[in-house]
Amino acid sequence: MSTVHVYDTTLRDGAQQEGLNLSVTDKLAIAAHLDDLGVGFIEGGWPGANPKDTEFFRRAHDELDLRTARLAAFGSTRRAGARAAEDPQVAALLDARTPVVTLVAKSHPRHVELALRTTLAENLAMIEDTVSHLVAASRTVFLDAEHFFDGYALDPAYALEVVRTAAGAGAEVVVLCDTNGGMLPPQVGQVVQQVARDTGARLGIHCHNDTGCAVANSVAAVQAGATHVQGTINGYGERTGNADLVTVISNLQLKLGHPLLPPERLARAAALSHQISEITNVVPYSRQPYVGASAFAHKAGLHASALRIDPDLYQHTDPALVGNQMRTLVSDMAGRASIELKGKELGYDLSDRPELLARMVRTVKDLELQGWTFDAADASFELLLRREVTGEPLRYFDVESWRVITDSGSDSSLSEATVKLVAAGERQVAVGEGNGPVNALDHALRQALAVAYPELDKLELIDFRVRILDASHGTDATTRVLVETSDGSSSWETVGVAGNIVHASWLALIDSFTYGLLSQGVEPR
Repeated sequence: MSTVHVYDTTLRDGAQQEGLNLSVTDKLAIAAHLDDLGVGFIEGGWPGANPKDTEFFRRAHDELDLRTARLAAFGSTRRAGARAAEDPQVAALLDARTPVVTLVAKSHPRHVELALRTTLAENLAMIEDTVSHLVAASRTVFLDAEHFFDGYALDPAYALEVVRTAAGAGAEVVVLCDTNGGMLPPQVGQVVQQVARDTGARLGIHCHNDTGCAVANSVAAVQAGATHVQGTINGYGERTGNADLVTVISNLQLKLGHPLLPPERLARAAALSHQISEITNVVPYSRQPYVGASAFAHKAGLHASALRIDPDLYQHTDPALVGNQMRTLVSDMAGRASIELKGKELGYDLSDRPELLARMVRTVKDLELQGWTFDAADASFELLLRREVTGEPLRYFDVESWRVITDSGSDSSLSEATVKLVAAGERQVAVGEGNGPVNALDHALRQALAVAYPELDKLELIDFRVRILDASHGTDATTRVLVETSDGSSSWETVGVAGNIVHASWLALIDSFTYGLLSQGVEPR
């Protein structure tokens, strides 16, 4: 495999993202996923700095069975005026019992003098003493040279001396950090190349994304000679985040030929990205390069016509290489090729049914003119297509009527919904309460269908979005509702459009429940 280190800092630097809070159990689960992907190093946190990270390393020693990755503990050099052998923070790094220790050290003169409140000479002594102490204790040491690029611009001689001191004391890699995230690729490439030439040290790169260039800067650094690249899954991190490690790996491996991961492990990237999103409770970014749901999604009819002939005509790489897949979006831009491709994606061969294709194109365009949208509601489109193919709608139940009443008190309100329907040959009348009309309808519909279709119990509504389509009409405007539902292992979106927000929600709910039953292979009863 490649000599370039893949170093993940999701559990430490990524966890500093606003609103992201990982438990020890979360961190252990993420570490297992990272090892499954095949990264070389996992930075677990800062032992001694907070109880949670100390507990993580204690449990990781007994509970993590890493097959590919080596665990790294993160910490700082010793305090000014002390000795590394007597510094409790340095001792905590050894107590973490990790094979690798990553030290952060100042490489910017003003940070040394103003933040550490010590001299430039003492900062170098702190680096030398701490690195040599940890190496003597049989640890592999990486040194993160904090604020390196800004420090190099201010005083290149001192920044270079930090690199030489760390390498001379035994640090295996000196990582050049764009801590403020302000660099651009040409600057990064030039500095990395010059530092490698002047020091002979093995260099790494750690980029933040404040200019939107963290991935590009990381790639530029490797092209300039860095052989160790740091980042976080999904680009997590404070402010605008860190370099997205999945994108960095994919670019280096698929575009530049660095064999960072075995192909079968890179093919797990999309699944891993979403698995970690579930653990962090951060909604996946659909337009994330390579692994996002929209990364290989095609909407324009012109694209679809070409993709039907050769998928490579409008795709920069094979999505299967990262575990993703091509998707065709159906909208008012759709032509016959879009519908045919989408049908094939859903398991319907429409290549010899030109009349049905033409009818579907007209139907989609007419519905979208009324406000419906299917590029964000694949499940509703599949139900529509199935109706056209079979000649009749899929009916698991027949709705007789529904209604919602909302009672408002002085400081709260409660909605009550009544649903009357026939399922499995039996008439059902159910009443549900909720903290809003849609929540009440959801409860009532589930209750009415519980006997006939117990499979619905595993379905959960996970997102609900409302769009006012003709705002000039005020409260009388047409409303579009998108509902996302999950069965615990996958999710789907359905759409409803009506002049009444509750009616639009009801239509989306009906499609959601119908698709949920269809996807489980349930036959109408």
